[in-house]
Amino acid sequence: MIAIAWVNLVRLFRDRTNIFFVIIFPIILITVLGLSFGSGFAPKLGVTGGSGPWAAKLVTALEGSGQMEVVRVGDDAEAREMVERGRLAAALIIPEGYDSALSRYIPIVLPYVSRDEPNSQQIGAAVRSVVSQVAMPVRAAAYVREGSFDQLVARAEAARVPGITVAATTVGTEAIPESVSGFDVAASSQLLLFVFLTSLTGAAALIETRRFGVSRRMYATPISVGAILLGEAAGRVAVALTQGLIIMFGSALLFGVRWGDPFGAAALLLMFSLVGGGAAMLLGAAMRTEQQALSVGLLLGLGLAAVGGAMVPLDLFSGTMRQIAHLTPHAWALDGFAELLRDNGTIAAIAPQLGVLAAYAAAFFALGSWRLRAALTR
Repeated sequence: MIAIAWVNLVRLFRDRTNIFFVIIFPIILITVLGLSFGSGFAPKLGVTGGSGPWAAKLVTALEGSGQMEVVRVGDDAEAREMVERGRLAAALIIPEGYDSALSRYIPIVLPYVSRDEPNSQQIGAAVRSVVSQVAMPVRAAAYVREGSFDQLVARAEAARVPGITVAATTVGTEAIPESVSGFDVAASSQLLLFVFLTSLTGAAALIETRRFGVSRRMYATPISVGAILLGEAAGRVAVALTQGLIIMFGSALLFGVRWGDPFGAAALLLMFSLVGGGAAMLLGAAMRTEQQALSVGLLLGLGLAAVGGAMVPLDLFSGTMRQIAHLTPHAWALDGFAELLRDNGTIAAIAPQLGVLAAYAAAFFALGSWRLRAALTR
């Protein structure tokens, strides 16, 4: 049994394309989704022009806003080109006569260049807010205009006017606490997506074993059918476990991803690997050609991941869609990881999710073993 399982694991990594899809591609997606969900990543705003004290004050205020990374750019043309090429999310062009216009109370326009993206629109709102805040003393001085510009601005900056305080409170329990980073959210979903997808597409190896006559030769030896079935099942689970461990440890080392209680996370990974291994065994025993296994595996792997919340967070699903999602093992596993990470749960807290995953695994392995036994003894 161990020899059969080991051969399946070696065959996985002997194909160099599998190394990319099993190791590299999941880490790339975790990086992209982690940044998208929010992880302290600041979009870049290019700033060009303006050399006076008011222009410097505006740049300092933009840098201190915490909503963007300010990058100094040489001139207007360079700023526009960098925005067009995607090197900058947006650019603010400060005219050379900015300080002079403010001191003489002359209206001045600050051109803002951006891509047609939601991220750029958010930066635009932040830039307008900062510009308005910096220019507020100048507006106050322009309203009075009795005295020198510097004196009026100093009086406006020193003035303390009662303001309005906005307090924000959250009713109930937050869906995703602030301590949970975007990488934490992305890592668990990508773990489930790729473990199940790789398991199903790897079912083609089981068909190759039958097509090349390896399974018939094993059956001709004194080895029992049960041992052969256990070996093939262990091989499928070993592939899923290996990829899951790579994603877990890789994301923890590279991005500081937290998985919650280690015993609970290990139990969830083991159970979901059993689900993926059982599904792969059933698919490999039911399909006749590798092309069929790959096509059906991709369809089921991506489709169930989408429905189960591995592509879009379950928190964004409606009530009906959440019920449909829990027809898949992915949703139950995601609930388990959410319990461990968001609520600091233990392995006891995710016992219902582990039980459902164990039922899925038992059903898949029972059907897969029955079908593979029939194929071996035919």
